Amino acid sequence: MANTLSPMPAHAHSEQAPNYTFALTSLTTLFFMWGFITCLNDILIPHLKGVFDLSYSQAMLVQFCFFGAYFLVSVPSGYLIKRVGYQKGIVLGLVIAAIGCALFYPAAAVFSYPVFLFALFVLASGVTLLQVSANPYVSNLGPAKTASARLNLTQAFNSLGTTVAPFFGALLILDQASQALSSAQSADVVKLPYLLLASALLVLAAIFAWLKLPDLQQQTDPDPVSVTDSTVWQHRHLVLGVAAIFLYVGAEVAIGSFLVSFLSLETIAGLSEHQAAHYIAYYWGGAMVGRFIGAGLLHKIDAGKMLAFNAIMAVALLAVTLLASGALAMWAILLVGLCNSIMFPTIFSLAINQLKQHTSQGSGLLCLAIVGGAIVPLLQGVLADQFGVQLSFALPIICYLYIAYYGVFGSRVVSKI
Repeated sequence: MANTLSPMPAHAHSEQAPNYTFALTSLTTLFFMWGFITCLNDILIPHLKGVFDLSYSQAMLVQFCFFGAYFLVSVPSGYLIKRVGYQKGIVLGLVIAAIGCALFYPAAAVFSYPVFLFALFVLASGVTLLQVSANPYVSNLGPAKTASARLNLTQAFNSLGTTVAPFFGALLILDQASQALSSAQSADVVKLPYLLLASALLVLAAIFAWLKLPDLQQQTDPDPVSVTDSTVWQHRHLVLGVAAIFLYVGAEVAIGSFLVSFLSLETIAGLSEHQAAHYIAYYWGGAMVGRFIGAGLLHKIDAGKMLAFNAIMAVALLAVTLLASGALAMWAILLVGLCNSIMFPTIFSLAINQLKQHTSQGSGLLCLAIVGGAIVPLLQGVLADQFGVQLSFALPIICYLYIAYYGVFGSRVVSKI
């Protein structure tokens, strides 16, 4: 990947090369936090579905509002970062996310599903600003050829957050809700966990306001270019990469969103919601393990080929999920998490490869495409209402087939389309 934000000129002496270890270490806390927050949605969906007596498609409005924020906020976030820099963007994103978490308290108090959805939108707006700030920042903190490996390493800590979150959610939300006597009392159980999250985010905001991080802002293109600028869309591998991110995030989120409901089916595992929530950790934990492994393997294996291999394995596991029952179907769907591991950071780095002065706009488009997490789960919710939860997993298969195509063919750099 052409490193347009190269931290040092080519003629610099080797002893002057900066050490970005501290900056990368600090940024991993952000990846952990937004992974944790995003995965809590998988606990919120079955919880709010029961509290407000929702259909599957209505319950998926949780993901629609959360990931819809990426679509609406990504482009303004890109412009904001151009003006204030990566570090201030991170601090502001943390503060906005904290406000979103705090809004869960009044949402539970007034017992309103729409207010919950608004709180999720505000929370996701802050997370979006963090994504737009941190992903390109990590990608450019070091040599271009190892950008995929760096993103996979930091995304592994994102997966650590998604692995821990189900236990937190099961203990403080689903377990407490099972003891509640009324729907209003069930709604109240989200107050404490989200106030704790708000506090943690504000502490992180204070820390990042104080930290001295490398300023890469001065090395970016100083003039913002609209993502609608035709020159941005002339890069075929970027355009196809935008579609790949859309479908990948959509498939990953849809699977996670339906895990509790799927594992609760008598033909699969017959688990209670509280028990099923713990198994979500296996799905996201597989992604964590795979990212740590992938961070090493991507130094030696072509990123596109590795992406395609993982996508084909995901298709095979989902086929088993559709056709089997019992423990076989349960573990097949959980193992898809391992296949997901390297996908997001690998697609991201392949898509911004050699974009030169359009790197920041390319990054903005890719973050915009995370709206797939809003659309695909909603479509799967409609399928689940019509044909059942198990058959609805046919939709992610289509998503992974496209990702396999992108890894082999679509990611090849062609200057214009």
